[in-house]
Amino acid sequence: MEKPNEEFEKAIQSFSDNIKNIARHTRQLIFTVQPKAVEVVWVQQKNTGFGTGIKKKTEHFCWVMPAGNHVNLGFNYGAELPDPANLLEGTGKLFRHIKIKSIEQLSDKDLIKLLKYAATCKVPPIEK
Repeated sequence: MEKPNEEFEKAIQSFSDNIKNIARHTRQLIFTVQPKAVEVVWVQQKNTGFGTGIKKKTEHFCWVMPAGNHVNLGFNYGAELPDPANLLEGTGKLFRHIKIKSIEQLSDKDLIKLLKYAATCKVPPIEK
């Protein structure tokens, strides 16, 4: 598993063990898809952004935000992502999300394809 992040743990601390576990596995999947992703944690908002840099609006491609019964895996440019399996929810101009309710859901090939595409959609590439 990806190296633990103390700030991430603070952001998820108030949730059930099950939701914390799903959040940790969701985070791990993001780093599996994009190993050099830049992680920015907002402890107060209980939200963590991932991208190619620290700028939320221009360099992040997704976020993880726990909720009571699921973990939102959100996509900054979700409205522009190809989603033939109709996994994405939301009606905003750009943002969309998927409610992750189990760790098993994270192995869905359509979800992984979506995440891989999102990691390159409208964000600058990660410098080597």
